[in-house]
Amino acid sequence: MTVAGIISALIVGLIIGALGRLVVPGRQNIPVWMTILIGIGAALLGTVIARAAGIADTAGFDWIEFFIQVVLAAVGVALVAGAAGRRSITR
Repeated sequence: MTVAGIISALIVGLIIGALGRLVVPGRQNIPVWMTILIGIGAALLGTVIARAAGIADTAGFDWIEFFIQVVLAAVGVALVAGAAGRRSITR
């Protein structure tokens, strides 16, 4: 992987993670780096799911793949924020 590939993965992860975080209602007490990691994971997993379903290679922008990625990021943010919230309450 090249430096440009790593930088583009970080940018895509940031965007997908931020959109996923916007979809989840309420305040999420998780750090930005965790949002980026969730976004990168959601982007990769969303691409795998879209390719497996045969919808990743379309002409133009892949809106369905993008939607899958954002939904996965929202689920990831909600799970991590929920786990972080429960952990801080029990202390």
